[in-house]
Amino acid sequence: MTTPPATSAPRLEEITAANLEAALGIRVRPEQEFAVSSVMKSLAEAYVHPGVAWPRLIVDGERPVGFLMAFLGIDWKADGSLVRSGLWRLNIAADEQGRGYGRFAVESVAEQIRDRGGEEMYVTWHPGDHGPENFYLGLGFRDTGERSEGETVGVLTLDRVRA
Repeated sequence: MTTPPATSAPRLEEITAANLEAALGIRVRPEQEFAVSSVMKSLAEAYVHPGVAWPRLIVDGERPVGFLMAFLGIDWKADGSLVRSGLWRLNIAADEQGRGYGRFAVESVAEQIRDRGGEEMYVTWHPGDHGPENFYLGLGFRDTGERSEGETVGVLTLDRVRA
């Protein structure tokens, strides 16, 4: 089955009752499932982290093509000593990958962080085959050498993403 071409520029939509089912229907490729939590888990985490989590549905025309969740001003070490912002989750639908939606998502989160005065954007990823490491490195993220819950921590200086 061929996916219809994009009818407009992608956009972000706040998750609402009207688009909740569309968001929950976003599925990555099976071999990628180890590397990202489901939209359902992400929305549950957003519920318990209000004011920090920023979940959005990625839509192109009328098609839901992905989901992202940013973290904005999270207490990284849970002790008040380090506050960071970045991309918490990125789920691009299996049939929509390779069309620029991931880049759009990263740029959208970068814009939110810049608008809040941030100069760096963080992301974590699971190392290994079928993981997103090459995607993030290709966008200019660099490995900080840190690990968080077994994941690689990457950072991007935001002026490098600006379109």
